[in-house]
Amino acid sequence: MKSPVYNVQAVPVSKVRANAYNPNSVAPPEMKLLETSIWEDGYTMPVVCYYLPDEDVYEIVDGFHRYTVLLTSKRIREREGGMLPVVVIDKDISARMASTIRHNRARGTHSIELMTNIVAELVQAGMGDAWIMKHIGMDSDELLRLKQISGLAALFKDREFSKALGV
Repeated sequence: MKSPVYNVQAVPVSKVRANAYNPNSVAPPEMKLLETSIWEDGYTMPVVCYYLPDEDVYEIVDGFHRYTVLLTSKRIREREGGMLPVVVIDKDISARMASTIRHNRARGTHSIELMTNIVAELVQAGMGDAWIMKHIGMDSDELLRLKQISGLAALFKDREFSKALGV
C-alpha cells in the first residue's frame, strides 16, 4: 500500500466536515500562528480525511485546525480558491479514531534549549523582537525569558531597562 500523501487532492472546503470525536483544541495564539504559517508558507501538509460516498463528503481525521483556518481566514480562502488539500484514508470508524489520536499525540513539544538557540541566531541575524514574535509566535515575555536563559548580552542590545527606584 502506498502512503496517502502521494495522492493529494484539492477538495472544495464545502465538501469537508469535522469529525465528532477529535479531543484536540488549539489556543487562540497558536491558531493565529497557524494562520500566519499558512499565509507565509502555504499549505505544506494536507488534511487527512475519510470519504463518505453516500454523502459525497470528506470527514476530517487529522487537520481540523488547518481546515478551520481556511474557513476563517478570508485572505487564505481567496488565495486557495476555496480548495483544501486533502489525502484520503480508507479505514473503519475505530481505526479513524485511533488515527486522530495518534496524529494529535505525535506532534511533540519544543525544547527550551533549542528554542533559545534559534532566538539567539535570529537576533544575531538582525531580526528584531517584533519580527521574531510575529514569525515564530511568541509573546514578549516568552522572548525575554529565552533571551535571559541564553545569557548573551548581544540579545539585549536594543532593550531599554529602567533603573530601580531609590537606588
